[in-house]
This record gives sequence, structure tokens and C-alpha cells, in this order.
Amino acid sequence: MITFAAVSILAAVTLATPSGAATTGAQPAVAPLRYVALGDSYSAASGNLPPDPAAAPECLRSTVNYPHVIAARTGALLTDVSCGGAETKDYFTAQYQGVARQLDAVPSSTQLVTMTIGGNDSGVFVNAITDCGTAGLSTLGQGSPCQDKYGSSFHDTITGTTYPALVKALTAVHAAAPHARIAILSYPWIMPKSGGCFPQMPVATGDVPYLRGIQATLNDAVRRAATATGSIYVDFNAVSEGHDACQAIGTRWVEPVLAGTNPVIVHPNALGEAQLAARTMSVLHLSGR
Repeated sequence: MITFAAVSILAAVTLATPSGAATTGAQPAVAPLRYVALGDSYSAASGNLPPDPAAAPECLRSTVNYPHVIAARTGALLTDVSCGGAETKDYFTAQYQGVARQLDAVPSSTQLVTMTIGGNDSGVFVNAITDCGTAGLSTLGQGSPCQDKYGSSFHDTITGTTYPALVKALTAVHAAAPHARIAILSYPWIMPKSGGCFPQMPVATGDVPYLRGIQATLNDAVRRAATATGSIYVDFNAVSEGHDACQAIGTRWVEPVLAGTNPVIVHPNALGEAQLAARTMSVLHLSGR
């Protein structure tokens, strides 16, 4: 197994020979993995403390985000430009004034790139959560008002708009870092399969499978884009089951709208980011120090 942990060791070993002479052998140092982290608020761990002092305030990036956890565990040399609210277009143009396009952080010498991206494109997934929450409040958690109103519109936007945007972004990352392993993560489950937890997550009972289905469509778009571009897909569909925003503190990886611990609602907590890091390291066969 190839070890990507950065080890800086120069060992001088003196061996006595029968004639009393000595020889010195040196073990060459292993250079740290050159790692660039891109992506949105799930990459940035927006809302978690402590904030990353190297980040623009608008990005709400935390030092407990999964890129920092991976770098700490492997000794990688990390360049982290993940930023809350990022869309795939922000790989190509500046997201905020003074915040460069994310691709500018990817030199050709990069060895590893990770990202979570796509959920903000066209506002579709963000809007689905907001719109379904608003609809759920209007019926006090009864029925399926969100599905009744929006039907297949969210799914259609993800398939028709988000998917090709993901392919374009991943293709550009490969062009910028042609020798790097490039990994894109799916989004951990926000809702359980059924039931829900109104009002902590203000989604009507009948809309819980509908909202989860929208997320499944998004994760499948991420998977297909990874396949189409020769990228590595880090799948969280199985491992995040039972860790959605409706679970108790210490079990959930994503915080709910009400009574949560993260001021940036419906986003991973520190435990979730640690689990994103662990799963990514497993898929990429990265060894810890």
C-alpha cells in the first residue's frame, strides 16, 4: 500500500564492521502530499468553530472541516479554498470580491483534490429544503404540500442543469491537475427514509420521502459526473444512513433547523465532518500518521 503520510526522517545509522570501520546509511525523506480542497459549505464545514483564519469571512470555513482533518491525519500539505455557498461556476469566476476562482488554487503539481459541490447550483437543493420546510409549516407537518406544488421540477433541474455543470467543473479540475487523484463526495443524508421529525426539520410527513428523493437524485448526478470524468466518487448513501438531521446529538452528522448546535442550519457538525474525512480516507486508501 502506498503511504501518503508526510514523513520527514533522516536516519543516520552507524554499523560497526569487523575491521572497526563504520558506514552511514540515510533513509530519504518522503515529501508531503500536495492536497487542494475545493467545494461548498459541506467542504468548508460552515458554522463550526473554530473558523479558519486563512479564509475570507464570507466563506464561513472552519478548521474542523474534512479537508483539515484529512491533512492533519496524513501530514498532507493542504491548500483549502472551500467556501460556503459555492457553486460549480465559482470554479471559473470569483465567488466574492477578493475571493479568487477556486481553480486558481489548483497547480499542475497537485496530487490530490477533494470536493463537495453541486448542491447550490441553480439553488435547487437549497430551495428544495427551504420550500419544503415552508410548505410543511403551512400544513403543520401534515400531507405532502411540497411534492403537490413542485412535482418533478427539482429533479428535472438537477438532471438537466446540475449534472452537466458538475461534468464541466470536474473536467476543468482534471485539466488543471492532470496527475492528481480527484475525488468528489456525495452529500450525507439530511432526512430519514420516512417519518421525519417535525418541527425540528419542518418537512411534512408526506414530503420526507420526496425531499430525500431529491437528494438521491443529486447524489446520483454527482456519481454519474464522477464516472463520466474519471474522478473518484466517495459514496455516503450507505454510511450516513441513520445519521440524518432527525437523530440525537452524538448520532446525527447534520444539524436540524430547530434545536441544533450549528448556526448554519442543515449542515454537518464536527462529528459529521470527521466522518466525511474518515470515509474519504478509506476510499482513497490514505494512511494516517
